[in-house]
Amino acid sequence: MTLPTKAPVQARGMALETRGMTKIFGSLVALDDVSIRIAPGEFHALLGENGAGKSTLVKCIMGFYAPTRGSLVIDGVETAVQSPAQARDAGIGMVYQHFTLVPCLTGAENMVISRGDVPGVIDWRGERRGLDAFMDRMPFRVRLDVSVSSLSAGEKQKLEILKQLYLNQRFLILDEPTSVLTPAEADEILGLLHDMARRGDITVLMITHKFREVTAFCDAVSVLRRGRMIGGGKVAEVTTEDMSRMMIGETVVRKSAARLAGVKSDTKLELVAVYVDNNEALPAVQAVDLKIGGGEIVGVAGVSGNGQSELVEAISGQRPLKDGRIFINGKPFEASRRDYDAFKVFGLPEEPLKNAAVRRMTVAENIAFRSFDKPPLAGLGWWLRPAEVRKRGAELIGSYRVKTPSTDTPIENLSGGNVQRAVLARELSGDVRVLIVANPCFGLDFASVADIRAQIIDQRNKGAAVLLVSEDLDEILELSDRVAVMSEGRITHIAPIAEADRNTIGKFMAGH
Repeated sequence: MTLPTKAPVQARGMALETRGMTKIFGSLVALDDVSIRIAPGEFHALLGENGAGKSTLVKCIMGFYAPTRGSLVIDGVETAVQSPAQARDAGIGMVYQHFTLVPCLTGAENMVISRGDVPGVIDWRGERRGLDAFMDRMPFRVRLDVSVSSLSAGEKQKLEILKQLYLNQRFLILDEPTSVLTPAEADEILGLLHDMARRGDITVLMITHKFREVTAFCDAVSVLRRGRMIGGGKVAEVTTEDMSRMMIGETVVRKSAARLAGVKSDTKLELVAVYVDNNEALPAVQAVDLKIGGGEIVGVAGVSGNGQSELVEAISGQRPLKDGRIFINGKPFEASRRDYDAFKVFGLPEEPLKNAAVRRMTVAENIAFRSFDKPPLAGLGWWLRPAEVRKRGAELIGSYRVKTPSTDTPIENLSGGNVQRAVLARELSGDVRVLIVANPCFGLDFASVADIRAQIIDQRNKGAAVLLVSEDLDEILELSDRVAVMSEGRITHIAPIAEADRNTIGKFMAGH
C-alpha cells in the first residue's frame, strides 16, 4: 500500500490541550506537569517507555482519573471531564488495545448499544437506515449484519473505530491500535485515519511504540519519560534517533552481537505433526511440522489467537499434545523436568510473572528453580542450602543487571523488565541447547528490549536451536534466520530471512 503523503490541512476537527496535567498516587508522581497541545486535524503520536505516564495521561483526558493538578482545554475552552461518559459527550473517544465489542452481537447491535441515548425498545428498521446512511459517509466498511465473533481482527479494529465515529467523536485516542493487525491491515487503517485527519474530520492521538508508524502516518510527536514531558515536535523535523534518545535518556543500551555465519552445532529441534486443543477442546494447532537446527533462530509470526500460545504451552508442558511428537537430536522429548534437564531445554515465556515465576517467593529462590536440587544449592541429594541459594542468586543478579533491593525481595515487587532479566539469569546462565521464546519483550522498556534480544542472539551464536514466537513482526524480522507464518493453527509459509518480504508475510498472516 502506498503510504500517505503529508500535507497541510485547514482543519475543522477538535483541538485539545493539557495544561500542567499532574497525577499523584500517594508517594508516586505518575504524571508531572505535562502540557501537550494537539492541533485540530492533527495525527499526533504519544511515545514513552512502559511506565512513562502515557496511560495515566489519557485516563485523565478520558475522565477515568481526576488530575491532582492541571486542566484540559477543548477548542480553547477549559473543560472538566470527570467520567468517560462526559468525555464521550465532549466528543472524545478511545479505541483500546483490547477489543471492547460484545462477540455474540452483530456489528450493528454493538454500534447502537454504545450510544448514551439508546431507547429501551429499539426500532431496528429505523436504526438500520441511519447506520446505512452513516456507513455511506465512511472511508471503510465492515459487515454489520454478522456477529462480531465471525469478524477478523482487522474488521474488529475497524468496527471499534467506526463505533467512535458513529458516536460523533471528533477526537480519537488510539492505544497501540495495530498490535493485533497484519502489516497490510495496519497500513490501511492508519492511512484511512490519516486521510480523515487531513480533511479535518477528526483529530487523532495515537499511543504507539513503533517508530515506523510515527514517521509514516503522524504529523507531530510528544515524548514522555518518568511522568514528564521530555520533548517532541513535527515528525518531519525529528529523527528516530532523536525520539529514541528522548525516550530512554542517558540509559546505556546494549548492542547485539553480530550474527555469526556457519555456527557448528549438532542440536536439532523437530516438531512432527503436532496437534493441540485450546481451552474449549477445539483445534488450536493442526499438523505443525517444523525443524530448527542449532545456531538458528526460527521466528513464528502471526496475528494473536492463531495457535501460537497453545503451541508454546504444549512444548513447555503447560498444555497436553493431542497428537504428534517432539524430538530433540532424534530422541523423543516429553515436557518434563527430567527431559528439560537432560536435553538442556530452556524458555523465556510471555508474561514471565505469570508463567515463569512464583510471585511471592524471593528473587534468589525464583532464580534457583532450575538448580535447587543440585550441588552446591542442595546437599545430601535433597537438603536445600539457603545461603548457597542467596549467594548464587546474588552472582546472577549482578551478571544480568537485575535491579532489586536484595536477593530476598519478592519477585512480584520488581518491574517487568527486571522480572524478565531474573528469568533470563535462570534460563541462560547454563549450557543452553534449545531455547523456546514467546513474546519476550512485550511491554518492556527500550533498554530491556535491547538486552533481551542481544541475549537471544548470543545463545544462537553459541549453537542453540531457538524457536521465537512473537506478535511483533519487526522483532521477528530483526532476530530470525528463517520466518514461519502461523495462521488458523497451521504453518502456512516458511522463508529464509534473506527472502522474507513484509507484505508476503502479512498476506499469509491474514490467511491469504
